[in-house]
Amino acid sequence: MNSRYEVVIGLEVHVQLTTKTKIFCGCSKEFGQFPNSQTCPVCLGLPGALPVLSRQVVDDAIRAGLATNCQISPHSIFARKNYFYPDLPKGYQISQFELPICEHGWLDIETQESGKKRLGITRIHMEEDAGKLLHNDGGNSSVDLNRACTPLLEVVSEPDMRSSDEAIAYLKQLHQIVVYLGICDGNLDEGSFRCDANVSIRPWGQEELGTRAELKNLNSFRFIKQAIEYEVERQIDVIDAGEKVVQETRLFDPDAGVSRSMRGKEEAHDYRYFPDPDLLPLQVSDQWVEEVRQQLPEMPTAKRQRYQGEFGLPEYDAGVISAERPLTEYFEALVKIYDQPKICANWVMGDILGALKDKNLSIAQCPITPELLGGILQRIGDNTISGKIAKTVFEDVWKSGKTADQVIEEKGLKQVTDSGAIESIVDEIIAANPDQVAEYRGGKDKLMGFFVGQVMKASKGKANPGMANQLLKKKLAE
Repeated sequence: MNSRYEVVIGLEVHVQLTTKTKIFCGCSKEFGQFPNSQTCPVCLGLPGALPVLSRQVVDDAIRAGLATNCQISPHSIFARKNYFYPDLPKGYQISQFELPICEHGWLDIETQESGKKRLGITRIHMEEDAGKLLHNDGGNSSVDLNRACTPLLEVVSEPDMRSSDEAIAYLKQLHQIVVYLGICDGNLDEGSFRCDANVSIRPWGQEELGTRAELKNLNSFRFIKQAIEYEVERQIDVIDAGEKVVQETRLFDPDAGVSRSMRGKEEAHDYRYFPDPDLLPLQVSDQWVEEVRQQLPEMPTAKRQRYQGEFGLPEYDAGVISAERPLTEYFEALVKIYDQPKICANWVMGDILGALKDKNLSIAQCPITPELLGGILQRIGDNTISGKIAKTVFEDVWKSGKTADQVIEEKGLKQVTDSGAIESIVDEIIAANPDQVAEYRGGKDKLMGFFVGQVMKASKGKANPGMANQLLKKKLAE
């Protein structure tokens, strides 16, 4: 925290929707296709081509609004945002301005420095994306309009953040929400979730906001944090030098770790907004909103609370498992098979996530299904195998796709629970280690681990550890 200046941050996040088609036409929006192969007269802005609004985009906007505690506007209007750029063939972008579809929302965050805090969301509105300029080494540029007309939601926060940590906490929660909803794939590298940050500083106690700079198109949480922190220090240096901060748009160079001036920051009047005459005002009924509300999945915060209450999971476990929707679906399917939530959580967080990380796989690509993992846990639960042998079974199931029962049978891994057989091994171990027996009986209790280990080694890991422990204590006490 700077002792002289308070940092003020507001974020504008562009969320690219996962619809199969664009917002105002039927063209595909699949990423990475040959330039200009996914266009039509509407995306190209040809004269006489009329836009037709996608209902799916409106549904997704309502979902986002409900999940971020916004009010859904019964009446909203599309506007033309006028500016010239080579990747915008119409000369304007269809967006929403005065009457957006969602307003007055909020998200609760928590950081180590500021604790729990509620951050306001000014609005969420629908708009189309522009195209993309391509530059080659020869100094030539071309335009790819595949991205033109791609559906976006712009989520505009209040200037409520006071540090880069608060900004990142807000962004991560918003990212988790839109991915949970299934309306965005959340891929920052492909620009599906990108952020503009408005940063200013003011003396502590001053109510009036300082002059802000806008940092454009930041597409990683690490770079966003770096860019904000650099911009804060830059503005402090400007003011301390007796100069004034200029309202402008800046681009962050992650390699150099600095931001550079791009252009003067436009105000709303610079864009000459006016209602789009080709699109009727949008009417959203209460019934429409309720239909969408009924389709919402259980959101991360509610899921975490349920896992702690219903399943008795610690807060940390509940947080890890509820982080991704596919992971929660895996966990809940596993609990239905093996009704021991804490044990299931341990295996999911440890063995499953560990193996996925090693192989660079997602939970959707996991070769061990909840049914296969449940089979392993059931065999531990009925003492067919020990926890140690279960690790071997896990590895084999991962590689082969066979069930736990098949692996156990084929490799002869059944746990020895015959007390007579284990007692015989215990007698052999005691007879073979007289010095350790004397030390144990002399009060060196920690040697029990040595004896149990010797029994497990002699039984090739098949002896029931609990039974071995009981028999050793009995024999060594004689």
